[in-house]
Amino acid sequence: MDATHTWEQWHWVPKRSAGADTIEHQQQSEKSAKMATNSADIQQLVLSTLDTKGAIEDSAQLLFHGSLVDQSALLGVLNGLTSREVVAFTIIEVEHWVLTEEGAGIADEGSPEVKVFNAIPEGDEGISIPALQKIVGDSYKFGQGAAFKNKWIKKSAAGLARAVNSVSDNTQKDLLSIRNGNVLADKVMADYKKRKLVDKKKTSSYSVSKGTKFTTTIEKEETDITQEMIQSGDWKKVQFKKYNFAPGVTGVAPRGGYLHPLMKVREEFRQIFLELGFSEMPTNKFVDSSFWNFDALFQPQQHPARDAHDTFFLKDPATDDKFPKDYMERVKKVHSEGGYGSIGYGYDWKKEEAEKLILRTHTTAISSNMLYKLAQEKEFKPAKYFSIDRVFRNETTDATHLAEFHQLEGVVADRGLTLGDLIGVLHSFFQKLGIPKIKFKPAFNPYTEPSMEIFSWHDGLGKWVEIGNSGMFRPEMLRPLGLPEDVSVIAWGLGLERPTMIKYGYDDIRELLGHKVNIDMVQKNPICRLDKKMGREL
Repeated sequence: MDATHTWEQWHWVPKRSAGADTIEHQQQSEKSAKMATNSADIQQLVLSTLDTKGAIEDSAQLLFHGSLVDQSALLGVLNGLTSREVVAFTIIEVEHWVLTEEGAGIADEGSPEVKVFNAIPEGDEGISIPALQKIVGDSYKFGQGAAFKNKWIKKSAAGLARAVNSVSDNTQKDLLSIRNGNVLADKVMADYKKRKLVDKKKTSSYSVSKGTKFTTTIEKEETDITQEMIQSGDWKKVQFKKYNFAPGVTGVAPRGGYLHPLMKVREEFRQIFLELGFSEMPTNKFVDSSFWNFDALFQPQQHPARDAHDTFFLKDPATDDKFPKDYMERVKKVHSEGGYGSIGYGYDWKKEEAEKLILRTHTTAISSNMLYKLAQEKEFKPAKYFSIDRVFRNETTDATHLAEFHQLEGVVADRGLTLGDLIGVLHSFFQKLGIPKIKFKPAFNPYTEPSMEIFSWHDGLGKWVEIGNSGMFRPEMLRPLGLPEDVSVIAWGLGLERPTMIKYGYDDIRELLGHKVNIDMVQKNPICRLDKKMGREL
């Protein structure tokens, strides 16, 4: 603030009684050409007034250069001074009647009924309705009705004529009285409020007193400690702004992240596997060799799935030979010559084909690697593994197919496992998914025998729907790994996208994953409950 300001430039209006005086000052504020809103000026005004008068009983009476102080700007100043304990304040709330825009117009120009009466000339001849309508304007209709009700006008040959010699505009008088701060009878005020001529307005002002650390000189508070402060040592001298830890003061909440529906369903599946005692396999390996993805699974090198139109092959690097050589020789032999009760495929197995790097087409590539590591243990221990991660197929994308999708897989290795164990495990697994009705159909897979497709009953569709595949790994796959002969491995898998589409009601998989995904969908979709019906299940 300019140091040349003196006390005579600050004005304090002593508090007067509520009612007319309060309204008068409020109206003075509304008519002021400029209301005091500058925070620095208001702060100096408050401090100077407190220093001289000791307190401010009601800030509604506070003037700066003849203008009332803006109360919202004052509140900001008071909050800042209160945080420093320079002042203390309480809120004063007052309700009073004010004229609406229409009410103010009637107070200034008269009521519609009086306008109608005054527009009708004296005498019995009167005036035509169109001419009267033109003189009075938009308020004619209401004014005519009110004038008839008051028996001020009557019908005549021309249209309307006066029924009395003179009238008194009580509505205008009442509104002028209300404007001056008077409150009329409850019935009258209610009637004017119903007519939208008056309304109640609540104003807030403040009673201000000195704080425990009152001073008229306010130093600027720093909000951040800077590198320069630390180097110069000034941080020891400056005053820092206090943090506001008051209850309920939380500031602006940071924008949180959101889980994609696929991730919500994935986590539900993951928790079910963990509850059943499974260990999660490390699947952070999108690129793998054809050896682990195909050959180790007893899938022949001439199989159609290994063609470029079904699989993504890497160009650089294009190959990798980092797989156990002795194990590779056993795999080569079972493919070419057979073994373990099998005649094999009888073809010339090529290492060059096995070395080709690809984007894995299924997570079973990880399963074969994990089973090999399990076989290298000195003593075999039963194991239960699971994985949920992305796989890649060179497919044309449409409403039900993507080139990149998620596969869920469960694997159990133990001695003496049978097909009955597989069916039992699947019943337990799908029961936890909220799918009690399942059945099986014989199927073919290169690396499982017997193999079964899994179907569940869909109440919404009213039919059996395929939901996954399962089987027991073949000896041609297990024995080259080095697992004991009495060890069997059961496995099953299903896609993550199909149950997610059912749960969240999507018909097009591209709306769930890919460039067509709506970000709002990610933010607004509910959590997933596999044990409760959702979306297409209802």
